[in-house]
Amino acid sequence: MEAVPEWDVYTDLRRIKMSIEIKVPEMGESITEATIANWVKKEGERVEQDEVLVELETDKVTMEVPAPSAGVLQKINKKPGETVKIKEVIGIIDPSASAKSTPTSSTPSSTNTAPTNTTSATQNDTLPPAVRKLIDDNGLNPASISGSGKNGQITKEDVLNAIANKQSAQPAAAVSAAPVAAKSAPSPEIPKAVPAASRSNLPRENVVPMTKLRQTIANRLVAAQHNAALLTTFNEVDMSAVMDLRAKYKDKFKDAHNINLGFMSFFTKAVIGALKFVPAINAEIRGTDLVYKNYFDIGVAVGGPKGLVVPIVRDADLLSFAQVESEIARLANKVKDGKIDLSDMEGGTFTISNGGIYGSMMSTPILNPPQSGILGLHNIVKRAVVVNDQIVIRPMMYVALSYDHRVVDGKEAVTFLVKVKEAIEDPTRLLLEV
Repeated sequence: MEAVPEWDVYTDLRRIKMSIEIKVPEMGESITEATIANWVKKEGERVEQDEVLVELETDKVTMEVPAPSAGVLQKINKKPGETVKIKEVIGIIDPSASAKSTPTSSTPSSTNTAPTNTTSATQNDTLPPAVRKLIDDNGLNPASISGSGKNGQITKEDVLNAIANKQSAQPAAAVSAAPVAAKSAPSPEIPKAVPAASRSNLPRENVVPMTKLRQTIANRLVAAQHNAALLTTFNEVDMSAVMDLRAKYKDKFKDAHNINLGFMSFFTKAVIGALKFVPAINAEIRGTDLVYKNYFDIGVAVGGPKGLVVPIVRDADLLSFAQVESEIARLANKVKDGKIDLSDMEGGTFTISNGGIYGSMMSTPILNPPQSGILGLHNIVKRAVVVNDQIVIRPMMYVALSYDHRVVDGKEAVTFLVKVKEAIEDPTRLLLEV
């Protein structure tokens, strides 16, 4: 047996000592585990320090883990979909190694194919897990799909559109490929089969694991219904005054504050005024105590690519209209870009959910525990109403307050909605705080 050269042994030991572990970072006191969502880099690829290596998904947020050092991703210990603990080693970086080289052909054709489109390959490596699975299940090429997301990222809607286009092209191909013999002597006693072109080539079922975020949403919604005495009360609001005010000043507002004037700032201010008048709705049950809060952290429900999340506008009572609009826009952009932090969603004393942007006419929103109230906004529809004994057409919105009847009485809930209605129908009340 030949002895191993000392230089090789020394080199191997040196590499072991220089290897850098990739660990799951701390993500908040309440988070103890995460799921590997996607490896942005592959084994053997070169990485730079602070370059994103892997995406972790928790029950609250999605986090990008950067490379702790430049080098080569030597080993991946955990695959996408696996659950990992905080501080667990999920990969190894070798700072002294060089990236694997891809063998090239010496034929002239290799030089012709050199300028390939690296954008599509990069997008394919960084696709969200659900989008990647949908592409793989349907045999699609990511390079052929035009991404409508940020920086050309492929979204789920882009994939669904590509599937629909693929299916629409199949009937013609199926007809042209049908053999002539198929026209001969159909059996009359056999029922006519449903044409294959009328059903897509998708499998009958797609089984997709629930993400940590979706599991948490499901558990919290069920817990809210089990633990709270939920009740919902309704009212309707004439949006004429706010819409007229917004139309009159929206351009000046944009020029002065560099932010659009929306409806959410009006409702946020109206809610704060109503909460001050009915403090029980801004309270929560803590053990056997009722905790009345003298601050107003308003949660705003935002639909993101991975589900509905509720970032918090902190101390909203101390903010101006422009500051409220700016903060809501900032948080909404973080949600849409998948950059929302756990700290952005912790706490909150009351929540506003605007289903109207999706066309909802009326709903019964579910509480966000341990809060005691949530206001549901809906679409604005022109309806015939009676004003001063005259039938007139007004832009109307139904509003719904779901509340915990253990904390809030029916009279208080109705009073809260009336206060919101009065403030929106006469916005000068918001300035005078009456």
